[in-house]
This record gives sequence, C-alpha cells and structure tokens, in this order.
Amino acid sequence: MLLMLFQWLQGLSPEFGFLRVFQYLTLRAVMAALTALVIGLAAGPRVIRLLASLKIGQPIRGYGMETHLAKSGTPTMGGVLILLSIAISTLLWFELSNRFVWIVLLVTLGFGAIGWVDDWRKVVNKDPEGMRSGEKYFWQSVIGLLAALYLVFSISENSNVQVFELFIRWVQSGFSMDLPPKAGLLVPFFKEVSYPLGVLGFVIMTYLVIVGASNAVNLTDGLDGLAIMPVIMVGSALGVFAYVTGSVNFSRYLLFPHISGAGELLVFCAAMAGAGLAFLWFNAHPAQVFMGDVGALALGGALGTIAVIVRQEIVLAIMGGIFVAEAVSVMLQVVWFKYTKKRYGEGRRLLKMAPLHHHFEKSGWKETQVVTRFWIITMLLCLIGLSTLKLR
Repeated sequence: MLLMLFQWLQGLSPEFGFLRVFQYLTLRAVMAALTALVIGLAAGPRVIRLLASLKIGQPIRGYGMETHLAKSGTPTMGGVLILLSIAISTLLWFELSNRFVWIVLLVTLGFGAIGWVDDWRKVVNKDPEGMRSGEKYFWQSVIGLLAALYLVFSISENSNVQVFELFIRWVQSGFSMDLPPKAGLLVPFFKEVSYPLGVLGFVIMTYLVIVGASNAVNLTDGLDGLAIMPVIMVGSALGVFAYVTGSVNFSRYLLFPHISGAGELLVFCAAMAGAGLAFLWFNAHPAQVFMGDVGALALGGALGTIAVIVRQEIVLAIMGGIFVAEAVSVMLQVVWFKYTKKRYGEGRRLLKMAPLHHHFEKSGWKETQVVTRFWIITMLLCLIGLSTLKLR
C-alpha cells in the first residue's frame, strides 16, 4: 500500500525521488518488522486488558500439569494481536499485486479463524477441549486443499493468467500433464536433486505440509514463550530462502529454482518476526497472555505455506525439528497407549506425558529450562537449514 503511494508521489514531482529507496525489498522488510513490532508493543496492553475484561481466560485441562493450574484464568486468544500486527504491517509494505503474499495471508487468517472459534468455545462454553478434532480437521483440510490446488499451478507460472492457462492444459491432457522441475520435491545438500511429484503428488504433499505444520505448532504451544520464538526463528530463516528463490541472480548462483514473486514473502516473514517479538514481550514467563489456537494454528499454517512456495518442505522439517518432535511424541504416545491397551488390557505410555515438553517437565526440568533449551535447539536447527543454501 505504501509502496504504491510512494510510487505515485515520485511520479507527481521530482522532489519525491528519494522515495525510490522504498522500492528495495530488504528495506521494506525491515520496515515491516519494525511496524509489526511497534503495533504489537503499543496495542498489547490494551488487548490484554480487553481480553481480561471479557473474561477470556485460559481453562486448564484437569489431566494437565499440576504446576500449570495457577495459570488458569490468564487471558488467552492473544494470537489476535499477532495476526493484526502481521496483517497491518504486511499490507502496508508489500507489493499489493504479489499473489504469493496474498495466498499466505489468506491461509494465515483462515487458520486463525478456525483457532478463534476453537478458543471461543473453550471460553464461552467452558469446555477445555474446544472445537472437536473432527470439525477442526475438516476446516483445516478445506483451507489446506484450496491452497494446495492454487499453489500447484502458481509456482509453475509467473502470473494468474498463465496459472489459469496451465490449469486448462492440465484438464485437457486428461489430468496427466507433467509439472516443471521447480515444482518437484527438492532434496537439501544435493545439487539439482528434485523428485517429480505430479499434480496429485504436489497437492497431497502441500496439504500435509500446511495442515501438519499448523497442528505441530499448536501442539508446541504449551509453555510460556515456547512456540513463539521457534516460529520467529524458522520464519526468519524461510524469509532468507524466499529472498534467494525470488532473485534471478541469487537463485542461479546457489542452484535454487527461481520462482518469480517469491522474494516478496520476505516482507511477510519480517512482519511475522516483528509481531512475534512483540508478543513474546507479554508471553515471556510468567505469561501475561497466551497465544491460543487463534495464533498457533495460523502461524503454523503460514510457515507451511511459505515453505511450499520456496520449495523447502524438507528444510522446514529440519529447522522446525522441535515442532516435528512435539507432534511425533503425541502420535507415538496415542498409538502405543491404544496398542498396549488392546494387547495387555491396560494402556501404557512411552512418555511420562505428551507433548514432549511436558515429559521433560515431569522429568524434573523447570518450565524456563524447557523453553530455553528448546529455543537453543531450534537455533541450531535453523543454522543447519540455512547451511543448505551453500552446502550442496
């Protein structure tokens, strides 16, 4: 929005020529981060007071950690603050014609809407479980599949007109047309190793990445500050990949597929980092506000969508290793419990409690120790992921 204003002013008078500096993507990314940070810090106290006045307090599950019972009543749905900061900052600083930023914004807000309904039911209905898993998964699947169907063609072409033409050719081919190599699954640490997925394979993989990332971040969001900092670090690293992928020169030099327009996602990633830091100011232990599903589901969906666009699905799994471990710990716990109950008549647990962060709490780690150590691990994993830019 501001970019269009600056371009209009430049054409109006030579005196505004200095505004050309805002055409640089890196500067707009920095401004987006600062804008989101300022919005979050300024609006944070007001949002927290509003949530508290509406009695939107976090209910604590009866079977949860006993040490968390003191957190009952802490304002939740603080993810609204994150989403507002991201949306306003991104709309101000990105190029409005960029289709990739729009799809990421829509996915983010769509998953945020699902989380909002979930959180609202927890608060209004006093139901700690919120939206039932089947209903939640259905709406996540709808958004994930729609995004996947659009991305499978938009990544292969440079404009929406060409996207539509490619879709028509795919239908006319009897749904058997091959996609360009850049739409394949890229394998990190190898030069030009890409596995063709086809349209159906791409859609399935994209759906799993977006929905899986959304739920993984949601499962991680169980301690003060635990989820938001890894989101900031992974999102910032993905912003680097977006900048490289969107640049003709950098992508060619580093042997990455060039995806026209992907670089503009750096603005969104920067806004997410700024909004995340502002939220962390209030979410650090002891938390004044919780993110809630409205924030966790949305941020996870955003990370998954960005990773698909920049063709770094495997790298996302590496950098977001904490998210993966949390999700896998829950799945293994459930599967093992059901298996042992069926075989021995009594359910047994692999972990003391799932997700994984609760297992470490049960093992004697303090909450702040778990959070800080998970942050350190994420930092190391992000460095490994960034190393794939050159180690190929």
